[in-house]
Amino acid sequence: MILLRHFFVALLPLVFGLGASWGFAFSQNKCGRLVGPIFAPKCHWIQLEYQLGFQMAGTLLGCLIAIFLGAWLERRSRRRVERATLNQGASA
Repeated sequence: MILLRHFFVALLPLVFGLGASWGFAFSQNKCGRLVGPIFAPKCHWIQLEYQLGFQMAGTLLGCLIAIFLGAWLERRSRRRVERATLNQGASA
C-alpha cells in the first residue's frame, strides 16, 4: 500500500507535464494555416519551443504538488503512528 502511494505521488510530475504539453499542442492550429507556407517551418519550431515550455511548467507544477502531497501524507502517517504508540503506552 505504501509503495503504491509513493509510486502515484512520484508519477504526478510526469502526468502534469504531459498533460500541459498535450493541452498546448492540441489547442493550437497548424502553423501553415496561421502564417502561410513560407514561414511554416520557422513557426513549427517556435511552436515546439512553447510546447516544451508548457511541459516544463506542468512538470514543475506536478513537482510542487507532489512535494506538498507527500509531506502531508507523511505527516498524517507519523501522527497515526504516534497515536498508536501513545495508546499502547496508556493501556499498558
